[in-house]
Amino acid sequence: MCAKKKVHHVVRRPGNRLGDPDIEIPVAEDLVTEPGAPVREGDVSFYSREYPLEAHFVENSADREWLWSQYTESFAQWRVEHEKVDTPLVEAAAVSGDIPPHVEPDPDPTEPIRRKARELGFSEVGFTRYDRRYTYASKKKWVKFQHAICLAYEQEYHGTQKIPSEEAEHTHFGTYTTEGAVSLELADYIRSLGYHAQVHSHSDSSAPYIPMFISAGLGQLGANGQLLMPHFGSRGRLMMITTDAPVKYDAPVDYGINRFCDKCQVCVVRCPSNALSRDKLWWRGTLKNKVSYARCRPVMGRYDGCSICMKVCPVQKYGMEPVMEHYVETGEVLGKGTDELEGYTLKDKGHFGPGEKPHFTPEFFQIPRGRYEDWVYEEFKERLAAGEELTEEELAEFGDEVREAVRTKREATG
Repeated sequence: MCAKKKVHHVVRRPGNRLGDPDIEIPVAEDLVTEPGAPVREGDVSFYSREYPLEAHFVENSADREWLWSQYTESFAQWRVEHEKVDTPLVEAAAVSGDIPPHVEPDPDPTEPIRRKARELGFSEVGFTRYDRRYTYASKKKWVKFQHAICLAYEQEYHGTQKIPSEEAEHTHFGTYTTEGAVSLELADYIRSLGYHAQVHSHSDSSAPYIPMFISAGLGQLGANGQLLMPHFGSRGRLMMITTDAPVKYDAPVDYGINRFCDKCQVCVVRCPSNALSRDKLWWRGTLKNKVSYARCRPVMGRYDGCSICMKVCPVQKYGMEPVMEHYVETGEVLGKGTDELEGYTLKDKGHFGPGEKPHFTPEFFQIPRGRYEDWVYEEFKERLAAGEELTEEELAEFGDEVREAVRTKREATG
């Protein structure tokens, strides 16, 4: 055990729930970098202009049907019922920006909005500019307003610790439903202050929200590719409301996470598919640990959403205040090397404690890739190249698949 670390600064944040006492997060000198995330603004602008981002459900639509094929019958039925409840909330969010306010505007809406969001159950609330450079190509014409209200709703603790499991997935998707409903209430409240409010649902994202949450001071990017927030790490479900209300912006914060994750590395080491990079690299203008989708998705699809990188994060399990206090006192990562933090069970492979990981064959990672229409076409070409003689029924089936791909794409891009 090393000598006690010298504290460089202390971050004070509101309690997890409205009325809870504030927390104080000590940041050791050797963890200090900069507020927010290291970003090369010119690179962000270049990639946004030349290679705009696209939503996951568009860019990787080929694996959607495969994913459903991996569900148990009971969970597939549960997902159907979940979507019956969630779809009206997503549809209401999609048109929320078109609803006009009918009162004179409140001249100072920032703190009333923050308090109302906390009353509705959002643990983290921050304000920043909506950065259009991150907007998905299919959403560029949809986004209306320039100010972003960043909102995080806590995913229930005990269900999350059972990752990976169907129970944990119930907790995960159930949080979306709760969050989706209360966000529409918050949008109504913003209109009652005299301003427009456009709900950006987690289930129908307009952009990767993490850069704006970092800008609003709500956390920093973890080595698992997720936002680590003070109370519950990556166990928060993120969404935004954009508005024309003249809110006062919050500032990025240095929680010490940029360097803490370099020292911790538990999520990187414990990832069952080796999908996380140990070293940071510059990606589209941001310095980060890059996640390999090609290695992550096959495990995520077959093992109840996986999310082991979330489960084994000490900030998720213990909270940022205890983790950073422990680091200041000992120079060590709270829980690292223990089965309590690092252990997980895969349903057909058993339990894996610290230093133990499952093995997967190369064939395990062969799943449909990219956009659905591209995947259908490539499969068709491979069959022709192999000299297969296709029947009229098979050709008709291919035609149906192409039409379905086109229809799906139109629905996704509006």
